[in-house]
Amino acid sequence: MTDPLIDDAGEITTPITELPKPARRVLGVLVEKAFTTPEYYPLTLKAVTTGCNQKSNRSPLTSYSEDDVSDTLETLRQLGLAAVVHTESGRTERYRHYMRKRFTLSEAQLAILTELLLRGRQQLGELRSRASRMVPIESLEQLREELDGLSALNLLQTSGSLDRRGVEVDHNLYTANENMKLARAADDEEPVERPAAAPRAPERSAPASPPA
Repeated sequence: MTDPLIDDAGEITTPITELPKPARRVLGVLVEKAFTTPEYYPLTLKAVTTGCNQKSNRSPLTSYSEDDVSDTLETLRQLGLAAVVHTESGRTERYRHYMRKRFTLSEAQLAILTELLLRGRQQLGELRSRASRMVPIESLEQLREELDGLSALNLLQTSGSLDRRGVEVDHNLYTANENMKLARAADDEEPVERPAAAPRAPERSAPASPPA
């Protein structure tokens, strides 16, 4: 790994454009558990390993050892994406994520990206349902708005326009040798601009995302 770029405040600023598979899984587990079981967060090494290898809400299934996860946590620490936490109540080291420090994301965008890191490509309806375990996403329209934001950060890839029926989305953090780019549908080579609302139609505001 090349040395990270450090700013004057001591913060790691190396751009993150890809992550290896174990790093994506471990990072996804840290963020997911922070949202869904905050009472147990930060996580012990054993808890992170169990979260990586659980059989629900994971694709593909893995069988990482604690040594595998420990090495991956060190990789994430060097990237400024995770940190070791020493709690007052115990001697066991615990781990937390620093996604909010490394990316400017809404809470909904963080939940969506986490779900994609844990399961990979999904259609919009199932993605909204699964990500809502972490942060409420009230409608498909809100989901599309959050996905637009992730696309602008180059963190998302799609198989077509987000308004297209059956469109699939995925994160954009695969390594180059994984060859996991989504192919666009043959009839959707170019993004389709969404039609503007009728001039006199009542406006419907999407629910505001909680602050990141």
